[in-house]
Amino acid sequence: MVARWMNVLVLLGVFSTPCLGQQVPAESSSRTAGDSVAVRWPAFLGPDRNGWAKDFVVPKQWPQQMRPVWQVEVGAGYGTPLVVGNRVYQHSREGDEEVVRCLNLEDGKVIWRNSDPVPFKMGGGGERHGKGPKASPAIAHNRLVTVSITGVLSAWDLDSGKRVWQRDYRGEFGKGHPYWGASGSPLVVRDRVVLHLGNDEKGALLAWNVQDGKEVWRQGTDGASYASPLLVTIAGVEQVVDWNHRALVGVAADTGKLLWEFPFPHVGHNQNMPTPVYHNQRILLGGENRGIRSVKPTRQGELWSVTEEWHQEKVALDMSTAVINGNALLGMSHYGKGRIFCLDTATGDVLWQGPGRVGENVAFLSVAGHVLALTSHGQLQVLRTPTEQYELVATYDLKDRWTWAPPVLLPDRLLIKGDTQLTCWSLLSK
Repeated sequence: MVARWMNVLVLLGVFSTPCLGQQVPAESSSRTAGDSVAVRWPAFLGPDRNGWAKDFVVPKQWPQQMRPVWQVEVGAGYGTPLVVGNRVYQHSREGDEEVVRCLNLEDGKVIWRNSDPVPFKMGGGGERHGKGPKASPAIAHNRLVTVSITGVLSAWDLDSGKRVWQRDYRGEFGKGHPYWGASGSPLVVRDRVVLHLGNDEKGALLAWNVQDGKEVWRQGTDGASYASPLLVTIAGVEQVVDWNHRALVGVAADTGKLLWEFPFPHVGHNQNMPTPVYHNQRILLGGENRGIRSVKPTRQGELWSVTEEWHQEKVALDMSTAVINGNALLGMSHYGKGRIFCLDTATGDVLWQGPGRVGENVAFLSVAGHVLALTSHGQLQVLRTPTEQYELVATYDLKDRWTWAPPVLLPDRLLIKGDTQLTCWSLLSK
């Protein structure tokens, strides 16, 4: 998983300032976690749910190696670690149990641990990915919210590790997850948690109160996909963007009212899997064997419409979620057995593609003038961007050969969850 990023980030020298003109995403209104303690990495893809590590200062020269601070066995799974103050939270699997644990950021020592039996049989073709969990957890005020591979939502007290509430919709939907297991990561919207639960045929987008787990609203009956919801503001309206089994939809964040939809179904092996990307009032949507589209929802009064502005088919997203840097989209196309690409978000033109055979997946982080790309084969690449050609600044080969979990980049630390180990790396020289 994330272990590949480790080598990338040891800072050996004086830090440079962010590049002039570099576009830094605005702070998302979903950052409501942590009432009094600093929330440093609260959810999937970081503070603003877009892969942007805004507190990281790029070094003038990337290091040759990184210094490990600690390493802890935590078990399997693709969930990102989370950081609140001086604590690290991890959701993973050990045997037939899913485990939540809290660690000290300084030394990796366990502060608390809790677990649940979660038996699971992976669907055919996905056995090598293990039994999860596949979803990343989220910090919601004083709660750690997790999603089991079977689609059960749980909230745990951050201080004690005690379970506060749990929501299980398997009785309603018949099965609580798509074919290869639940992988959508929960979205925090102030005092609510939002997620699409269900299976391939039936489900709903739901919102719950963070403190007691009471259902606040639900929308639709569509089946779940493997993508995660986003919180955005389009035409002045705060909304949850959700790519379900059938369509991309925009839903009013406060009420759950359906605002607009763009049909884009999961058909056969062409799965709805990568999380869409929001940029400049557009949704960039890519699917397996279906290229990438720019979709623009607009509003006239109370009526919404959706326009497809461009569609390119040179590159396509499979499982890997892309990130924005400046006005470029950096992602991994599954064509050519994995190939990193850079795309102009205004036109859809592919600016460059890197070498093929990168791997099955790449986890991306975006910083000023650079993108960090952690491949599933255990290599971390530092790429300069936006540029007109593939420009590799640094490469780090990691010992862990199965790195899928999104990493965490702090100003002075890098957290990478590999196959079964969580490692904290120092980004500063001694």
